[in-house]
Amino acid sequence: MTGSQAALPPLNMGPVTALRGHVALRRGAIVALLALLLAFLTLYPLLMLLYGSFHTAPPGEQGVFSLDGYRHMLTGENFAVLMNTVAISLTKTVLSLLIAAALAFLVARTDVPMRGPLEILITLPFFIPPILTAMAWGMLGNPQIGTINLMWKWISGSENALFNVYSWGGVVWHMMQYSIPFLFLLLVDAFRAIDPSLEESSRTSGAGALRTMRRITLPLLLPILSSLFVLSFIRGIESFESPMFFGTPAGIEVITTRIYHLINHQTVPDYQTVTAMSLGIVVLMMLIVIWQRRLLGGRNFQTITGKGFRPRLVRLGAWRWPAFAFCMLFFVLTVLMPVGQLLLGSFFQFVGFYQADMLTTKHYVSVWENAVFWRALANTGLLGVTAATATMVLGAVVAYIGVRTRWRGRNLLETLAWLPWFMPGMVLGVGFLWAFSLLPSWIHIYGTVWALFLAYVALGSPLAARVMSASFMQISQDLEECSRAHGASWNRTFWRILVALAWPSFAAGWVLTFFMVLRELSASVLLYSAGSEVLSVVMMRLWMDGKAEEVSVIGLLMLLLVLLFRFVELRLVKRRISTF
Repeated sequence: MTGSQAALPPLNMGPVTALRGHVALRRGAIVALLALLLAFLTLYPLLMLLYGSFHTAPPGEQGVFSLDGYRHMLTGENFAVLMNTVAISLTKTVLSLLIAAALAFLVARTDVPMRGPLEILITLPFFIPPILTAMAWGMLGNPQIGTINLMWKWISGSENALFNVYSWGGVVWHMMQYSIPFLFLLLVDAFRAIDPSLEESSRTSGAGALRTMRRITLPLLLPILSSLFVLSFIRGIESFESPMFFGTPAGIEVITTRIYHLINHQTVPDYQTVTAMSLGIVVLMMLIVIWQRRLLGGRNFQTITGKGFRPRLVRLGAWRWPAFAFCMLFFVLTVLMPVGQLLLGSFFQFVGFYQADMLTTKHYVSVWENAVFWRALANTGLLGVTAATATMVLGAVVAYIGVRTRWRGRNLLETLAWLPWFMPGMVLGVGFLWAFSLLPSWIHIYGTVWALFLAYVALGSPLAARVMSASFMQISQDLEECSRAHGASWNRTFWRILVALAWPSFAAGWVLTFFMVLRELSASVLLYSAGSEVLSVVMMRLWMDGKAEEVSVIGLLMLLLVLLFRFVELRLVKRRISTF
């Protein structure tokens, strides 16, 4: 070492170390706050389910601990309810997946006429709240006064009903109406992504169409098909509207209606059995997801490579118009007929009595003068906008930390955000019943709109985190580094690069979350009280009071709200994207 080198003073690393410590402390605080918030929304109600399953008294009351809830849950009656739930969900899932795959294949891979408009029409039922179509089909398929059966008796002269929606098949049929468009929405792009040369190679090697479908097409679609099968099966298990409206009158019970009846239709609500059953549903859903992951294993399903391809359309020949009619039939059954029934029912004094002298507009007047309706409309709009915004912001922050950083605790945040995936709305509602009752007395949440707000944010967090994670993964970090290298600050880079490119995904997730709030009934019916009603709850109460005509009016107004919002949203998103 030379003298000049020896004379150099030692580097003072104190400020650098202090700065790093400050940054690490700030990151830790951010992660801790997010973890606490997510834990309150997801882990806390789940733990309260476990607590309530051992507690004999209702939420907020003194009791003792016992295993009675699990003993009651494991009775033969509840086992029959479970088997009925699985059978209905499995039937619905298989039929929906077959029909959705057929529709997606026709639209994506054939020359069926007007493929673009058909794709829009087939997905439209997904945006209509199930409670609207449930009530519409209750008026269409009623064996005594249903419009379909009245027309059948008038045409055929028969005394027997053609279709009884209050049946096992009616439950499955209604569940399929909003399952098929959702599955189609995801399958149609999967069909477009398959390289046709793989199928053509199979055909030129001597394999027939069926063998090619079985050995090439279906294996390539196995990841998306298995994921959609599991997703649809889970959504079938947690379904509430269809079994409630069409199963309960026929004496058909599933897990969700069983939970609802044990709370609302007994002299003394059996909360212990309810929480035990809810916890059982969570475990069942976790097992289903584990099974799906083991099914796929480590297999490779890549079909898109660096070699470009143009999907070739299958020529249907004489079958083009029958295929078009098949697609349109789905639209007619799931949109035109229910909406037409709501319109018809709103202008007659009584549903089922369609004479000219029965025409009236008094139901519109009744709804207009109904203060509860206007309060529910305001609550629904407020909760839809605020919950969708809060959910997507929370999901975006969690996704950003998980994808764009290496902070400690990011995996914990992602896990907490995904927990509601295993908790249906009814189950989460039960969990929040216990959670809110055990909070300090000065924290008053239950019975207010805050209870619904928190439930909606929790239910939407898996979707928000998934949508934003996928969006952030597609954005190269080179873009951010280039912006910073040219002198842009972190804030400017974040807004002009990351937010600008992720905005379409954020907007799409916001819309899906808004419609989730609009259609949510299972959690709402457990957590609302006088003053915090939402439209779905008000419609259900009117239906149970026998006011189907007023339900028709509110249903039409709700549909107009959906269509208007959808139109405005699409225009705003397009304009916003163009400004970037």
